[in-house]
Amino acid sequence: MSDTGVTVKKSENFSEWYVDVVLKSGLADYAPIKGCMIFKAQSYAIWEKIQEVFNKKIKSTGHQNVYFPMFIPESFLKKEVEHFEGFVPEVAWVTHGGDTILEEKLAIRPTSETIIYSTFAKWIRSWRDLPIKINQWCNIVRWETKATKPFLRTREFLWQEGHTVHKTSEEANKEVLDILDEYRDIMEQYLAIPVLLGVKTDSEKFAGALYTTTLEAMMPDGKALQMGTSHNLGQNFAKVFNIEYIGEDKKSHLVWQTSWGISTRLIGALVMVHGDNKGLVIPPKVASTKVVIVPITYKKGDSSAIIQKSKEIFKKLKKQNITTILDDRKEYTPGWKFHEWELKGVPIRIEIGPRDLQKNQITLARRDTLQKSDVKMEDTVAAITSLLDDIQDNLFKKAKERLKEKTILVDNYSDFRDALKEKGGFIKAAWCGNSDCEKRIKVETGATIRLKPLTKELSSNNCICCNENSEEIVYFARSY
Repeated sequence: MSDTGVTVKKSENFSEWYVDVVLKSGLADYAPIKGCMIFKAQSYAIWEKIQEVFNKKIKSTGHQNVYFPMFIPESFLKKEVEHFEGFVPEVAWVTHGGDTILEEKLAIRPTSETIIYSTFAKWIRSWRDLPIKINQWCNIVRWETKATKPFLRTREFLWQEGHTVHKTSEEANKEVLDILDEYRDIMEQYLAIPVLLGVKTDSEKFAGALYTTTLEAMMPDGKALQMGTSHNLGQNFAKVFNIEYIGEDKKSHLVWQTSWGISTRLIGALVMVHGDNKGLVIPPKVASTKVVIVPITYKKGDSSAIIQKSKEIFKKLKKQNITTILDDRKEYTPGWKFHEWELKGVPIRIEIGPRDLQKNQITLARRDTLQKSDVKMEDTVAAITSLLDDIQDNLFKKAKERLKEKTILVDNYSDFRDALKEKGGFIKAAWCGNSDCEKRIKVETGATIRLKPLTKELSSNNCICCNENSEEIVYFARSY
């Protein structure tokens, strides 16, 4: 397995280890277009599971899935100046249709606010048309000039983007926080990744938003990863695109809007947070294959009884909707198969050999801890069901402990810089609220304010940058 297994240790070169795991586990491959990637079956299956879970959540609250064109006229983007300026450096443009020069350049969707909101202006007439709550699953193109990395930063990626329209600011505020909570549930309960919730500063918010809320996770290398965002757009886009409704008072009113999204960078987070030197470790709730059965057979001797028993267990698990693979390939040794399935991160491996058959038992190997245990044949389904839950809980517990270890409070700039240099992580510190201090810290250290907590954390310390009065603690970090 030296040619196909992970050859870089996570603790020695985190960046190379990450790419090694992504490529060798079969999650992805490089595309022939620079900065793009190919989603292979296993990674797309994880994305499908995220889609399944989130679709169920939003459809239960009245949201509907739609699809809008990927081409956006330049004039649409230019209507909201702040929004346009925020995306121009990353926009990919279509200038020709065949051999014909287009009368107007078309942007390949960097995000869909403008094309969707021009349509909302046609759809909405009265208060009876509200609220509108739509979502689309689609691809996004942002022409990154920085170094790209599979799932984390690519020129094309997959995401969902929700867009809602409301009569009041109160309704919009509620939508923003409701979605934020649904995102947290996916990240913590399914991906087993703990997140911090908060509000972005004005300099870090979504271009054109009134405010942006965010979910931030901490990676093992001490860098933060923005896992998702939910924006209150206020009435900014409503003014630009003339999205108005006639209220019950017979008067014309501007609507209030939100937008929100998560992307396939969640898969990258899963790899970084849970993976180890053997490869992937996939939380059971999002694993496309939860169990693999490996019969321990040898060239000499009768292996038919072992294969038969393996098939019986396979059928039992399948009947219980536990996705299982029976790896009875004869061209590979059991040891080779063990390494392969560990690399791919399958949560549980069942081993059945002559000794197990003799004792009427199976051997269970859990991927998260690599521990093995013997279980009676008749207890197989119950044991696996329980073990899947335990693995899911254990992965979240370990990640939460790591988050706690990588979050510290400092009260001066010297300690702040030392902490960033030595271990990274989330650094809690007092901030005066002045954007000049925020910019200075970013230039001098590379750290940004990842969030202001939803529930304000009061401070008795002065701002770590200017030493002026500060009443608020914020979370700094270097990030992906």
